[in-house]
Amino acid sequence: MKNNLFVWSITVALAGFLFGFDTVVISGANQPIKELWNTSPIFHGTFIMSMALWGTVLGALLGHIPCDKFGRKKTLFWIGILYFVSALGSGLAADPYSFSFFRFIGGIGVGASSVAAPVYISEISNPQSRGRLVALYQFNIVFGIFIAFISNYLLKGIGGANDWRLMLGVEAIPAIFYTLLVLRVPRSPRWLALRKKDDVAALGVLSLIYSQEVANEKLSEIKLDLKDTTNTESLFKPKYRKVLWLGFFIAFFNQLSGINFVLYYAPEILERSGLVAKESLLSSISIGIVNLIFTFVGLRLIDRLGRKQLMIIGSLGYIVSLAMVGWCFYSAASSTLLLIFILVFIASHAVGQGAVIWVFISEIFPNTVRASGQSWGTGTHWVFAAIITLITPLFLDKNDGIFGENPWPIFLFFAGMMVLQLIWVLTKMPETKGVSLEALERQLVKDE
Repeated sequence: MKNNLFVWSITVALAGFLFGFDTVVISGANQPIKELWNTSPIFHGTFIMSMALWGTVLGALLGHIPCDKFGRKKTLFWIGILYFVSALGSGLAADPYSFSFFRFIGGIGVGASSVAAPVYISEISNPQSRGRLVALYQFNIVFGIFIAFISNYLLKGIGGANDWRLMLGVEAIPAIFYTLLVLRVPRSPRWLALRKKDDVAALGVLSLIYSQEVANEKLSEIKLDLKDTTNTESLFKPKYRKVLWLGFFIAFFNQLSGINFVLYYAPEILERSGLVAKESLLSSISIGIVNLIFTFVGLRLIDRLGRKQLMIIGSLGYIVSLAMVGWCFYSAASSTLLLIFILVFIASHAVGQGAVIWVFISEIFPNTVRASGQSWGTGTHWVFAAIITLITPLFLDKNDGIFGENPWPIFLFFAGMMVLQLIWVLTKMPETKGVSLEALERQLVKDE
């Protein structure tokens, strides 16, 4: 029974692999595309680099609609199709406009997956394993990032000036693989009970996870929780104010750490420290390795130490590493020292925010509004990710950027935001480990 749960969770979490690969693969194509189409900093930031993120915003904000209407499973299937179409279209694009369109399509898949996958896994999990099972999604995101960095490095120079097309197009292979695999997972028992009113099917899925006696108890608990609610309940009722703010702030601080800024522009940032293009791509792989290792650490600890403790550890690591990266740029320290502190930053993210965000958002919202609550949290995440990616060229561009050759103020700004995150975690963030979804609802949602 536990094996079923793990297999379904890892299958759905593969959506995270495509998420990670899709969002970071652009880092290898960034400079070649800029040179090929001779784009200005504003155009490059608006269309080439951030268009996928605006698609992600749309996918995240609207992802709850197909999740609730058609189910988590069907939504995950069509997400795979979006990834496949985006990969082929981006690799074959003839101009920056068609390129941006297909990146936008892939972005919709990323945003929708950040809603559907964590919700699905949280709804089939038990309280004891929910943290690490939902964190499999983040682990796969990081694994996808790692493979994207390796893929970009290996494909650099193959195909000459068109190597970036191979970098982007190769994603079609894992996309079709995932799409076929997700057909084999069952539907969410909570969705079946709430949206379809199909207790028999819900009990059938629960029976594949638990003993028959426990499955009956779980269904009764779900039904009791849904007794006084409706399918059309609004997320923005006063009683949900607390969980709305919790979802907003964890997503807000996630992006104001600068994580996407570093991942998307890793080769360019490292080139600023004195590395040549090929070396910067190789050093980017070290970022992927550290991200992968410490995400695994976070996955192992999230159900032991809890979500709040990991956030405290991560926040402290953020503050130190970001401040030191800023100092390295300011003082023109060696590229090796800069890379070390960037890796400390990545490790801090992987253990803290990276491991916690998707788990925490998928836990805090009640059954009736979980999908729309996930859209709220992930939508916040992606809006700020898109804004940061959009304006980055204005700060980072060598010729026209605000900070010219030296971007040290950017990193000090992010360090300051992480001080605020630490204060928020210590004063406002609740611990959710080991508590059932229904019990969490009773703790966090109060009728007004």
